[in-house]
Amino acid sequence: MPCSPMDDSPDNPGAASPPKPVQGRDPWAALQRHTAARIALGRAGASQRTVSVLDFRLAHARARDAVHASLDLPALARQFAQHGLDAELLATAVSDKAGYLLRPDLGRRLDDASRERLRDLAARWGRRDLAIVISDGLAAQSVARHAVETVTRLVASLGADGWTVYPLLLVPFGRVKLQDEIGFLLGARHSLMLLGERPGLGAPDSLGAYFTHRPRPECTDADRNCISNIRPAGLPPAAAAGKLARLLTESARRGTSGVALKDSGGGAASLS
Repeated sequence: MPCSPMDDSPDNPGAASPPKPVQGRDPWAALQRHTAARIALGRAGASQRTVSVLDFRLAHARARDAVHASLDLPALARQFAQHGLDAELLATAVSDKAGYLLRPDLGRRLDDASRERLRDLAARWGRRDLAIVISDGLAAQSVARHAVETVTRLVASLGADGWTVYPLLLVPFGRVKLQDEIGFLLGARHSLMLLGERPGLGAPDSLGAYFTHRPRPECTDADRNCISNIRPAGLPPAAAAGKLARLLTESARRGTSGVALKDSGGGAASLS
């Protein structure tokens, strides 16, 4: 039987109907000041407005730029030195951004030279409470903008409570699991990894922080805790440092991390 033209009469309730014009003020518009999410964009007929399309393309371009940006690690080390924090530069098994994006597994381990160097440094430094690893990840600008304030505040807070911290370890092209190998080689009680998060549209500068109690190669993501969206428009660095200090302290007291340790949202963490 030949197909008949679509019947868009009122007698056919499944038929497509043209969009209805928005009457009055968009009820979502009042919520725009609370979020950078794309709400209350409006429309021009059945299409998006030109300004909304251009804004989306700009955000997408910024996200792509963030992924491919490079981080000046020597300059970052100098900034930390101004705050009295020493830093060591190491390398993963990745040598460039293209390799980093295509081979995540190589960003999870040190290259041979850095592994041997870290063993030598471990013998010199002795065992300490916390190893902090910093990498560009997928958004170098997030590290350049927020890592110094986050780390200096965190180290000051933990130091006041008697924690011992290794010199900072700056490693380009690192993945989250890299903290397991570094923490294990050092014999650290905790490892903490800070790196740029995968950029979102409108959020190309978010810093992520992951920590693990008793890091070792067999650790999985279930063994670590994460604080994400560290940036002024998300969780400001000062607040992130305070939350990390509380969680790390509770992790040390309970001797655990990961899914067994929950943030209550207040001043203390709790077991799930």
